Amino acid sequence: MTRLLPETMAVAMVHDFNDIRIERQPLPAIGPREILVKIAACGICSGDVMDWYIRAKAPLVLGHEPAGTVVAVGAEVSAFAPGDRVALHHHAPCFVCPRCRRGLFSLCPTWKKSHLDPGGMAEYVRVPEENLADTLKLPAQVSFADATLVEPTACAVKGIKKSGLQPGETVLVTGMGTMGMLNLLVARAYGAGRVIAADLVDWRLEQALGLGADAVINVSRDNLAEKLAELTGNEMAERVIVGPAATGAMAQGIRACAPGGTVLLFSPSPPGDILEIEPHFIYFNEITIACSYSCGPYNTREALELIGRGKIRAADLVTHRFPLEGAGDAFRLTAKGGDSLKVLVELEDLA
Repeated sequence: MTRLLPETMAVAMVHDFNDIRIERQPLPAIGPREILVKIAACGICSGDVMDWYIRAKAPLVLGHEPAGTVVAVGAEVSAFAPGDRVALHHHAPCFVCPRCRRGLFSLCPTWKKSHLDPGGMAEYVRVPEENLADTLKLPAQVSFADATLVEPTACAVKGIKKSGLQPGETVLVTGMGTMGMLNLLVARAYGAGRVIAADLVDWRLEQALGLGADAVINVSRDNLAEKLAELTGNEMAERVIVGPAATGAMAQGIRACAPGGTVLLFSPSPPGDILEIEPHFIYFNEITIACSYSCGPYNTREALELIGRGKIRAADLVTHRFPLEGAGDAFRLTAKGGDSLKVLVELEDLA
């Protein structure tokens, strides 16, 4: 039975970092190779609350971590049908360009241009043809709340893999917001022998211990490298995942890296910020500095597999839920951090 669709829908539109309005837009019309999804829930990403990043894109509809139900499909779509529960990725690659052939999906020109219409925090989303390549059907055991974690978990999967983690190694994760927790969980799932978490907030460090961190460091009280040396018998960490988008945290992460290890810069600093490093220290310790921007289609599939096995659960990470009308409050809470982790905007009653 075809669902009767409305002519307009509500969206959360960002006009400026502190100016988020609930507005109405026409329902997107789909083409023959596209689908329309009724959104059930969408997560707020840490990238959504980087003021310089958002202001460069505004005005825009928030949200790139959505999940929902297919309500209409184009005439030439055979892989999806109304009623399918899906997780959506806001970008998808072409798979054939030189960068895709090297596995650099987030650097693909098609990936950079592709997007959901109009964005995840809307009652309905049009999924263009290229994005269908990274639209994933949900197993029965994966809830919509769990499914909002597919994209951020995929970013952690890509980052942990790019760090070169080997089984049994020590991993230091700095910045224990949602992405820090996901990096902790993914590192553990991929064989880390010991995971140490660092943050400024005791509440987040307590949550990290509850999610399996072996030790924690409050960098508001302790020097990161010195405390890590104490915890590891001066061995330091073979893999350092730096979450904060701040050059000071990046510099501290480099000093905490074990000889021959890798420092992964997980977040971008604002444009124009300069990271001062000592090449002598990096050279004679043979430290690799790597970056990991977003994720690709193989990462999202691995992420969904981890979620399906219960290795990543919304129940462990989601601390606050808001209706679409409260998107501004959800956005501000995420920006504030503190005693919160994953914040969801729910467009359906998921209880």
